[in-house]
Amino acid sequence: MHEGGHGTLPDDYDIFVTFMKQHFMEGAPQTVLPPVFGPEYSGTAQKDELTRVYISPVRVIWSSDSTETMVKNSRVLLQPGNSQSDMSRTTRFCSITNSESDTSSILLDYGKELHGGLQLVMGGSSRREPSLVRIRFGESVGEANSDTYNSDWLMGFSTDDHAKRDIIMEIPRTGMIEIGNTGFRFVRIDLLQPGTTINIKEARAILRYRDIPYLGSFKSSDPRLDSIWITGAYTTHLNMQEYLWDGIKRDRLVRLGDFHPELKAINSVFGYNEVVSKSLDLACEQYPCRSG
Repeated sequence: MHEGGHGTLPDDYDIFVTFMKQHFMEGAPQTVLPPVFGPEYSGTAQKDELTRVYISPVRVIWSSDSTETMVKNSRVLLQPGNSQSDMSRTTRFCSITNSESDTSSILLDYGKELHGGLQLVMGGSSRREPSLVRIRFGESVGEANSDTYNSDWLMGFSTDDHAKRDIIMEIPRTGMIEIGNTGFRFVRIDLLQPGTTINIKEARAILRYRDIPYLGSFKSSDPRLDSIWITGAYTTHLNMQEYLWDGIKRDRLVRLGDFHPELKAINSVFGYNEVVSKSLDLACEQYPCRSG
């Protein structure tokens, strides 16, 4: 009933690794800086090995204003963007307004678990100065709406000591700003500046991942099992950042206990990937064997 397409590894793993490096990594693009950078930068400049993709939210889960008086045109955030600020009179923005006493908010859903951050593209505000906002990332609606507490383990709170998910900051009147680096599906935006209106043109998620093919597959007569398989494969894929992490939100470390099942998944789904050997080398450096 169950059929796997992930194949088997050859007996000599060194031969397998050499073959996959030659097959998939030869001709990889090198970092080329503008000519203003001299040769002294050759040892310090490094190309980002991960891919960045911008994803618009798929729906507006909730806003603090059901009358669309204080939060207007929120659905424009669902449209594709171009990362370019715009103050044209013909452009429609999501307008968020605070009175002197009330705070306006919006909660966005990006449809899938992501690793990365948020890109806000602004279209002006009622202030000349930057405006204060609160950005909360969450893997669930409940987390995106919750407060953080890092001093102790308390029910109803989540920590952000490994990856900040609750951020209070100023955003520009116009232009673009990028915020956060964590695991999330939902983002809540609260305008904290009293008596202020901000216009948001785009609020796109930034997905950072390794752009690699899914070589393995799984197909069965049970759609639930198929969904579990692809979820596990994608979870492992997200953990393949600069190094192979135990999780994209915490601890974001190379943990050898988590490494073992992740390695099996990588070999079955993706085949050889340099993140494995790179992470093993790092683990040996961080946790050297003690003699005696």
